[in-house]
Amino acid sequence: MLASGDLQAHPGMLALARESRGMTQVDVAAAMTKAAPAGAAVVSQGYVSRAESGRLVVADDRLQLYATALGYPVDLLSLDPRVSGVGVGVGLIHHRKRASLSSSALRCIHAQLALVRLQVTGLVQAAAAAGVPHRFSRVLLDDFTTAKDAARQVRRAWGLPRGPVADVIAAIEEAGGLVVMRSLGSELLDAVSQWDDLRVPLVLVNDHAPGDRCRFSVAHELGHLVMHPAPGTSSEQEKQADAFAAEFLMPAADIRQAFADGVDLARLAELKRLWRVSMSALLRRALTLNAITEWQYRTVMVEMSALGYRTAEPVEVEPERPTRVPALVDTLLSERGLAIDEAAACARLLPEDFKRLYVAGDRSLSPEPLRR
Repeated sequence: MLASGDLQAHPGMLALARESRGMTQVDVAAAMTKAAPAGAAVVSQGYVSRAESGRLVVADDRLQLYATALGYPVDLLSLDPRVSGVGVGVGLIHHRKRASLSSSALRCIHAQLALVRLQVTGLVQAAAAAGVPHRFSRVLLDDFTTAKDAARQVRRAWGLPRGPVADVIAAIEEAGGLVVMRSLGSELLDAVSQWDDLRVPLVLVNDHAPGDRCRFSVAHELGHLVMHPAPGTSSEQEKQADAFAAEFLMPAADIRQAFADGVDLARLAELKRLWRVSMSALLRRALTLNAITEWQYRTVMVEMSALGYRTAEPVEVEPERPTRVPALVDTLLSERGLAIDEAAACARLLPEDFKRLYVAGDRSLSPEPLRR
C-alpha cells in the first residue's frame, strides 16, 4: 500500500465523493477554506472545478484538506472509480422516483449507491465471507413473456410458496442479493438498484418509506434487476417494473379469490394485514384483474378519501430490514475483533461515519438531508 504522501486524488472520485455529500463545488471550496490553517489562501470554486476535471494534481496537504472537507479518508479519494467498479456510469442504475425529484438530488443518490457498493465490497472481503452464489437470472421480455410471467418465474426459482411474500428484503438476500438501508435525504425516491451481471445485485432502500410502500418499491426494483439489463423507454420500463411488483406481491389467482365476495373498507384493511401492501395497491390490483367492478373501486376510493386514507392509511405495516450486511459488520467487530477504526478502513470510511452508517443505525450519509 502506498504511503499517504505518495497518494494523489483521482478526479472522478473527487466528483463522486462530492456528489455523495450533496455538495456543490462552491460548498467544497468553502469547506476547504474553513478547514485550512489560519492565513492560508482562500480555495476557489475554480480550483475544485480544475481538480475534478483533472487539470491539476491534488496531493499532499491539499489532498488531506480535500479529504477533511468531504469527510472521507484520503485513500478513498485516490481510487479510480471505474477501476474500482463503482463509478456512477458503471452498470445500469434503476430507481423508482417521483418526477419532482431534482437532478442534483438524484445525482447524490446515485453517488451514494456507488460508494455503498465500494463499502460493502470492502466489508465482504475483510470478513472473508464465502460468497453466496446469487440466484438472480435475467428474464427477457418479448411478445410471449410479460412482466407477470417474469414475476412468476422468480417466485418459482426462489421457492416462494403461494400467498403473500413473507419478507421481500429477506427473499432478495436469501437469493444472494445485497440490500442496504439509507436515509436518502428525500421522500421522493424509495429505492435504487444496480446489477451489471459481473457483481452481486445491490438495492439501496430509503429507510423513510412506510413499510407497505417499501415492500412494493423493493419488489419494483427487483423487477428492474431481472427484466432490464439495458436502458429502454423509461415510462415503459417503469410500467413493467410495476406490473412485476404487483404479480410478485399479489399473485393474480390469490387476489381474485380474496375479492370473490366483494370489498369494503373492513375487508380491505384485513387484506392489508395479510398481504402487507397498501389498501390502495390492493384495490388497484383487484380492479386490474377484474375482480371488482369500476363502480366498486370508485365507491371504496371515495370512502377512503373522505376518511383521509389517501394520505394516511390505517393498519401499519412493520418495515422490513436487511440482515446480511449487519451480519458482516458483526463478524468483523465481534468474531474477528476488529476495532471500529480498522473496520471503517475496510469500508473506506472515517470511523465516525462507519459507526453512524453501519453500527449506530443512523444511516444518513449526507451531512445535511437534502430537501429538493
